[in-house]
This record gives sequence, structure tokens and C-alpha cells, in this order.
Amino acid sequence: MHQFATVLVLTSLISNCAVGADVGEGTVKDLLNQARAASRDGKNQEAIAFATKAIEADPKNGNSYYIRGQFYEMTREHAKAIADYDLVLQLDSRAPEVYQHRGSEHFRLGHIAESIADFDKFIELIPRQAPYHWQRGISLYYAGRYDEAGRQFELHQTVNPNDVENAVWHFLCVARSAGVAKARASLIPIKGDARVPMAEIHALFGGKSKPEDVLAAAKAGDPPSATLNNRLFYAHLYLGLYYEATGDESRAREYIFKAAERSQENDYMGDVARVHADLLRKKEKK
Repeated sequence: MHQFATVLVLTSLISNCAVGADVGEGTVKDLLNQARAASRDGKNQEAIAFATKAIEADPKNGNSYYIRGQFYEMTREHAKAIADYDLVLQLDSRAPEVYQHRGSEHFRLGHIAESIADFDKFIELIPRQAPYHWQRGISLYYAGRYDEAGRQFELHQTVNPNDVENAVWHFLCVARSAGVAKARASLIPIKGDARVPMAEIHALFGGKSKPEDVLAAAKAGDPPSATLNNRLFYAHLYLGLYYEATGDESRAREYIFKAAERSQENDYMGDVARVHADLLRKKEKK
């Protein structure tokens, strides 16, 4: 999916969180500036240490928890990030950016219901963001709330009309609630998504190409290793989802797991692949 409007940026939280009266604001600000500088240099553990010192200097400054939470996101310490966002919201329960970040972190840990609750709160506080919130649609899909998820992807289509992935997720919702034939008939038409192999993926879900066409497109042109890995990630993810929608559980598992293995550099959709693989593992254990 294309990047959501709210992104991970190391900014101060715009909120009413108090600054301790007995601690100079400059001290906290200086420590957070050092934290940001360390993070820009790729020294995330050092950045966390500076943010922790800022928290110790003024435990009532929500910015410090918020920024440290973002560092924990970078180091994939999701439970710690959630704990920091919890503390921010204790200080300011109307901080929309925090609900967005915490919802994403809950999703990454497979806490689907909690992610939806946070995304809903984010939209309640900033209603104009509702059409952009495809992550909410994905969480609703994994919660089995297919009709609501489908409506979210229809809403997203109004602001992002050239995204094959949005059309595919809408297909998946319709397939779950009304069957594959209905989903194929109502597949949202897409033009202009130049990412490889999105055109072949859209054709596959529309019944106009085959899985091998998607894989061939991903490998075409002898791309550099990083480009090939990215293409194959999306090919494998959507082949897995295609096979799951059409009832081939064995191949669905095969390709979802392949996508999860290639997911490290693919942002939120990489998280989707990992969460899906984890859900399959839990289902198999049961």
C-alpha cells in the first residue's frame, strides 16, 4: 500500500503534556536533540539512552515518552513502544498521533482488536484522515469484519485511486463475505500503478493472468538484488492472499511464509506478512 499520511517522524508531540516545574525545559530539549542526532547516525540504542535520560529529568514531559516510543518502533521493540505510548496518553488522552503509532504497534504484535480501537480513536480526533486509513481496513480484515473493511477500502479509493493493493484488499473482503465470483466481478479497476509486478497482480485477481505471470514479471529484466527482493516480496504476499481467497490453503501458506521471509525492508506491508504468518502458525497449533 502507499504510505499513510501520518509517518514515523522524530518530532515533538503537540499536546498539553506538562513540563516539570523544577527542571529546566532546556535540559530535556537538549537531551532529546542528542537522541535525534544519535538516531540519524543509526545509533538507536544510544538514542534510546538519551531519551531515557530526558524522561528521568522530567517524568511528566510526554514528548520524551513519545520520542522514545518511536525509537523502540525503529528497533522493533513493539511492547516497549506501546508502554511508552500508554504513558503519553495518561498525560494527554487526546493526542491523535500517539493513537496512530500505538495502533500500528498493536497490529505488529497481532493485537488486532486493540489496533482497531486505536485507529478508530485517531479518526475520531482527526476525521479528515478517515479516507487515508488503509491500515484500519487491513486490521478490520484480520478481525473478520469484512463488510466494514470493504467500506474502508472503498473510502480509501477516493483519495488513492491508482493503488492495485487497495483494489486487492477490497477483493479479499468481498471474497470472504460474498464469494470469489462476486469479488472478481466487483474488482476495482486500476490504471497507473507502475510498481512491478502490480499490473500482473491486478490481472491475476481479475482472472486475466496466472500466478506464474506474476512471478515472471517480478523477475523480468535481471533487476538488482534489492529490487528483485522487493518485487518478490509483493509477488509472494499477494499470491499467498490469492491462494487463500481461492481455497488453496497449502499454497497460501507457502507464499505467505515466503513473503514473511522477505519482509524486513518492506515497512507496514512487511508487518502484514509477518502477522499473517504468525496467525497461520497459531491456527496450525490449535
